[in-house]
Amino acid sequence: MAFQLSAGVNVSEVDLTTIVPSVATSIGAFAGPFAWGPTNEVITISDEVRLASRFGNPDSTNYEYWFSAANFLAYTNNLKIVRAANTAYSTLNASANTNGAILIQNEDDYLGNHATANTTNGPMVAKCPGALGNSLRISMCPSSTAFSSNLTVTDSLRANAVTSGDTTINVNGTANAAANLIAGDLISVDGGSSFVRVASVNATAIITATAVGTVVVGTAVLRKWQYADQFKVAPGTSDYATSKSGANDEIHIIVIDEDGNFTGTANNVVEKWAFVSKAADAKDSSGSSIYYPNVLNEQSEYVWWTGHQPGATNWGSNAQGVTFNEIRVPFSASMSGGADGTITTANVVSAYSQFANADSVDISLIISGPANQAIATSLISNIAEVRKDCLVFLSPERADVVNNPGNEVTDSLAYRDSLTSTSFAVMDSGWKYQYDKYNDTYRYVPLNGDIAGLCARTDLERDPWYSPGGLNRGIIKNVIKLAYNPTKTNRDDLYVKGINPVVSFQGEGTVLFGDKTMLSKPSAFDRINVRRLFVVLEKSIARAARFSLFEFNDQFTRAQFVALVEPFLRDVQGRRGITDFRVVCDETNNTGEVIDRNEFIGDIYIKPARSINFIQLNFVAVRTGVSFDEVVGQF
Repeated sequence: MAFQLSAGVNVSEVDLTTIVPSVATSIGAFAGPFAWGPTNEVITISDEVRLASRFGNPDSTNYEYWFSAANFLAYTNNLKIVRAANTAYSTLNASANTNGAILIQNEDDYLGNHATANTTNGPMVAKCPGALGNSLRISMCPSSTAFSSNLTVTDSLRANAVTSGDTTINVNGTANAAANLIAGDLISVDGGSSFVRVASVNATAIITATAVGTVVVGTAVLRKWQYADQFKVAPGTSDYATSKSGANDEIHIIVIDEDGNFTGTANNVVEKWAFVSKAADAKDSSGSSIYYPNVLNEQSEYVWWTGHQPGATNWGSNAQGVTFNEIRVPFSASMSGGADGTITTANVVSAYSQFANADSVDISLIISGPANQAIATSLISNIAEVRKDCLVFLSPERADVVNNPGNEVTDSLAYRDSLTSTSFAVMDSGWKYQYDKYNDTYRYVPLNGDIAGLCARTDLERDPWYSPGGLNRGIIKNVIKLAYNPTKTNRDDLYVKGINPVVSFQGEGTVLFGDKTMLSKPSAFDRINVRRLFVVLEKSIARAARFSLFEFNDQFTRAQFVALVEPFLRDVQGRRGITDFRVVCDETNNTGEVIDRNEFIGDIYIKPARSINFIQLNFVAVRTGVSFDEVVGQF
């Protein structure tokens, strides 16, 4: 405490209540190509519904990845996903103006590189890259005149081929036509009782067609914005602009699923905003910004703002004293130019690299999906072996086990032998056949998502140091059949190399029938439960030990460390994770030399609990007159 120079009372607190914290052990990690969603950004998904909403439905190109993620979520509710993308402008965002290609990977990319007006790609681009964005249509109504207006048909603005029962017409005339109408506008020649949609506006040629009820010169035509019926009244002047002596700042915006690829129904409205503002400083009564680029960027799940619509001259100004220019026609455009791109092995490896830093993202179970040898090697060497707080879950490649009768074991072993020995990876024996409800078909999907899911479910129901295999905790969900069902002989060949068989037993379901890691050396760490036990112990105690940093290496600090760790280990022991332990942190291992190097050593000895892998049952028949004491233990 500080020395006092005069009489007084100084109060301080010393907190000796620290404990070893609990750590997450069930957080999944996955990367792969998806139809929608930000790229190269970690997104947390809690269930399959959210997976489909955030990353799009599975299709014929990505279903192996998609269902690997979905299968993990069938067992638990915490999966971190990174969408892979070809960032060399092969993957592109759909745009309302296709004059130039653009890729906006995620929010950081947008804010850093695309948040200022860009007339080449403006006024809107799809929120996420990919061809799915081409399903969207954006429409903005920038004024009350654009909302609805009365026109008089003249020689420079006339419509022909208005036929009884028509739902669309072509409007023809001089350039003046385009100044008053756009394709999509609705027009009526009977005062608004019925409307037809403008299919095209031709500024130079007159299109001849059979005309019944042709619009003639002098006819009054009521036109309105295509989506006017979605809003109660036309945009005008906001209360904020009025208070600043401004005018004409309001705008209506709507986003349509034009092709139905998001919602399943064409022309569904997916988002709309009424009475947002062209004024950069405009706010509502609660003080929130109503400047329309801010509203879109913060609230929309489908579009980014990249520029004002053509003809806007003073949009984005502050409201004080500004009368915002009144564009007479709406802006409407179908999004186009979106492309999924060709996703390469390097792109998937790059996406997984978002999980490499243990300080920035917390994960426990890495799902590899249909990983090839290069991806699997990267996951083991560059993530799991570096972090040492998570496990990689692998399956053989598709060609090894699907439609490969007779060679499944040989090819699976060859794939296993191409990978390194490690206790931080787990490999299963194959793929499963399951129903794809999104496309009404059946798919083969790798099992590693399920095996990781079994570990997560074991955490929830028991503890991480319990084996996820067997009939008690190893039942796999959503299985029509296995690509191949290994026999006892197959299982022997696989298990000796560290491949955990997945087997369908008659009347008992499909079961993970092993709990080995991919460690070749005989060791306690060649079992999943032991490896995960030490992940929990090391992660938890290391976090607690950080609070000893920069303290004195003296008897008090060392005793405090022991008192911190021992209750935690006794709790794990009581929950059957370890059979015995000892913590040594004293002068024997913190010698004067150690102290002088500013180091602190705590030695923690653990006897891990072992799972049963082999059961031997001996049945001994004895004669009636023989005492059991004579024969017990003799065989």
